[in-house]
Amino acid sequence: MSNSESIFTKIPDLKYSEKMLPVSAENFGHVLQNRRSVRVFTDEKIPAQVVEQVLDWALMAPNSSNLQCWEFYWVKHPVKKAQLIEALFSQPAARTAQELIVAVAKLDTWKKNSQQMLKYFDESGEKVPASVRSYYSKLVPVAYNQGPFGIFGPFKRLFMTIVGLMRPIPREPKSIADMRVWANKSTALASENIMLGFSAHGYDTCPMEGHDSARVKKILGLGSESDICMVISAGKRASNGVYGPRIRFPKEQFVKVI
Repeated sequence: MSNSESIFTKIPDLKYSEKMLPVSAENFGHVLQNRRSVRVFTDEKIPAQVVEQVLDWALMAPNSSNLQCWEFYWVKHPVKKAQLIEALFSQPAARTAQELIVAVAKLDTWKKNSQQMLKYFDESGEKVPASVRSYYSKLVPVAYNQGPFGIFGPFKRLFMTIVGLMRPIPREPKSIADMRVWANKSTALASENIMLGFSAHGYDTCPMEGHDSARVKKILGLGSESDICMVISAGKRASNGVYGPRIRFPKEQFVKVI
């Protein structure tokens, strides 16, 4: 079995374990129920340490291959914040928010972060399976490198189609568009941590996809290798901050047991 196969199938012989912290399903249910998309906030400030902890929780989110393809911009500068609100069409959820956090999906950090993983292995002193080292040093560059202007895409697609006729094979990412999906999935997971984190602290949020992405990138000094996943506003909900009850269609419409 090759290293690239064994990392997916072989259980490594590791001596590491973690103890579970005590949890409460009831309290977590309250956090979920309280998390609403709040459109109007009060003037109550959020303590800086709360925002810092919530951002720490964001970085604990699961992510693809631990490549951590995200950045989070806590926009505090008055001028940049005013520009960001304008780029968000001055919607109430942005205009009345105490804090604004921009969740950015990064398409170009996989190379640096894979090298950082290898450096961590070297410095940790822990025994790391050869298949894991091979994954970051060999498979990651092949999987995520799309070449200039995505030139490798058609060749990857052809290779995956042929090999996929004979055995299961990872089929994505095989284009720059796939890389955008890849990075945004991980960043969205972390964004949910942010929203649930604020909810746990008794504050509210609104994830906003309604924005001028080109203007947001300009405000943050970002290039084409960055995607604005969402902008999250935060604060304490006003009495008119929730526009209506939570509406969900029947569970059977979405959950399939096969």
